[in-house]
Amino acid sequence: MNTLQLKRNVQQGFTLIELMIVVAIIGILAAIAVPAYQDYTIRTQVTEGLNLANEAKAGVADFNANRGRLPANNTSAGVALATSITGNYVTNVNVATSGAITITYGNKVNANITNGKLSLRAAKNPAGGVVWVCGYATPPTGLTAVGANATSIQAKYLPSECRQ
Repeated sequence: MNTLQLKRNVQQGFTLIELMIVVAIIGILAAIAVPAYQDYTIRTQVTEGLNLANEAKAGVADFNANRGRLPANNTSAGVALATSITGNYVTNVNVATSGAITITYGNKVNANITNGKLSLRAAKNPAGGVVWVCGYATPPTGLTAVGANATSIQAKYLPSECRQ
């Protein structure tokens, strides 16, 4: 046997210290990634509510275009009852007296937003259309959003257009 063959046989695999360092690095990366992934998952659940609210948004905009004012409730907006608009993460989508839409989260939603609410408030522009103001966002310059902002979900869980 020559010396090169002896060295190959002696040095096989990693030492315990090297393996412990790799495990520690993986643990640190996981500790950073898990909370970020949870926030991403919650934002995805909030998005379901925004998708379910599209019908209500269209109903409110149509009502405003035809009558020049905002509807009083789901029925006058021509959409299903609030409790009929549900999903995996949404318990209802309600059109309020002022035309504001409130999405309530529940069902299989993450515990951080259970019973949380997200508001979509209408802001009528001079041309007669409706611009939607989501959550904590501010209305465009020169417009005023009507209705109360009932948003109770932390801003970090909302899509970027719903934050300040």
